[in-house]
Amino acid sequence: MAVRNRQLAALAFFILMAVAHSWPLASDPARLARLDNHDAEVLTWTVAWVAHALPRQPLALFEAPIFFPEHHSLAFSEHMFVPSVIGAPLLWAGASPVLVYNLLIIAGLALSGWSMYLLMRRWTGSEWAGIIAGLVYAFNAHVLTRFVHLQAQHVEFFPLMVYALDRVFVDQRRRDAVLLAAAFVLQALCSNYLLVFMTYAVLVALIVRWREIGAARFELLIAGILVAIALVPFLWPYFQVNREHGLARTADVVTQYNASWRDYLATGGRIHFAWWSQRFYEGRTALFPGVTALVLALVAVTSRSMIRDPRVRMTIAIGAVGLAFSFGTALPGYALAHDYLPLLNGLRNVARWGWLPLASIAILAGFGVATVQKWRGAWRLVPAILAVLVTVEALRAPVGFTPAYDVPRLYDRFAGEQDAVVAEFPFYSGANVSLNGPYVFANTRYFKPLLNGYSSFHPETFEARGRALNSFPGDAALAELKAAHVTRVLVHTRRYERTVLDKIDAVPQLQFETEEDGIRLYRLK
Repeated sequence: MAVRNRQLAALAFFILMAVAHSWPLASDPARLARLDNHDAEVLTWTVAWVAHALPRQPLALFEAPIFFPEHHSLAFSEHMFVPSVIGAPLLWAGASPVLVYNLLIIAGLALSGWSMYLLMRRWTGSEWAGIIAGLVYAFNAHVLTRFVHLQAQHVEFFPLMVYALDRVFVDQRRRDAVLLAAAFVLQALCSNYLLVFMTYAVLVALIVRWREIGAARFELLIAGILVAIALVPFLWPYFQVNREHGLARTADVVTQYNASWRDYLATGGRIHFAWWSQRFYEGRTALFPGVTALVLALVAVTSRSMIRDPRVRMTIAIGAVGLAFSFGTALPGYALAHDYLPLLNGLRNVARWGWLPLASIAILAGFGVATVQKWRGAWRLVPAILAVLVTVEALRAPVGFTPAYDVPRLYDRFAGEQDAVVAEFPFYSGANVSLNGPYVFANTRYFKPLLNGYSSFHPETFEARGRALNSFPGDAALAELKAAHVTRVLVHTRRYERTVLDKIDAVPQLQFETEEDGIRLYRLK
């Protein structure tokens, strides 16, 4: 009972820290958001779509309504299945997508810190080692500069996976193999990037601990089979999209997202940013781990007793591989690896590999705290001071959330129309495709087919459609709308000149119905 109470107290602590690091989000989670960023609009839609589809058409989950009439359009970007499932009951109860998205941010931060706490508490026997490792892990520079991307906050299953992998090596129990598979799958279904990171983390661990593979080979095989069975239904749509449209990224595209040494000096933490880091921050992936965390990790690495621990060596190797891969094509041989190693060509922003060294430093920092506590004459308040230092270094709050905008009620009328197929104008494609973000977010009110779309990938068929629709209200655009069986056309009047609006009104095939909030609704005859 005492252990459970400590664990619950730790969970409450990490919830409070999640609220603090994301403040003022918790002060008004139904209204504050990052919908000023189009990625947030699409990811909020993703969470809402998964919750909408699961009870109605679970086998057609990837046949999402955006980018109509393309197939498997959910596979054009992250499906975020696990975070969406966590938030689904709230959406089914009537909560708004914005509220659910914000609560999932706080939950992801809290659960990630708590999960790392449980791992390091188990590995070291030190309460403070768990707390500090959890703080470093959940509230690092990378996570706290990506509130737009919900999947960045949901890394709560990685510590469980590392724990289960170690138990498989040590005890060779089937239940640990099942736990390993479950943790891997759950983390992989939070983000495609994390799927790749977890895969290579496990491969590196197997290499480092190859002497232990023989005794655990059967359990590792069980885990691998279970992972394959669970992930195939989610990977198959991506395979089909890649076969049809070429989802893989070329090495030239990857080069634009290489990390450099500057990324590892970039942080949004207010103290460091104001003092020195602002010169490295602009346009960078924030990967600075913090001075306190680095010192604690160094303590662990230089400790003779710790470096003999296979868990420490495994952690160092995982971080080293993530560090190397984050430099992308600037790393000699990476371009070749990109073409031939599994899964690498599916990643665009390779700088995000830098999350693995940050995760590794969190684990090593936990070992470092445990080492410090064993020093003769160590002051009892040292761990508490270290926890404060880690928090102060990372603190970025108050975060710049903005008031969420309301979706016009005009969109509600499509929810009851069985044959509704919607197109919104201006129709954005090419370099401006992200401007479709508000259209995608509005789709959460009706979830009917929408020609518009925005994601990290958009196929050439969509681009060709966009080129035709750019002539709207010309004949080529009308023909494209007819071919896609569009029934409803929305025109955002504030984005057109009066002469163009007059031309639209003069098109016989477009029957004007109403205008609300600067949006004209037409029925395509």
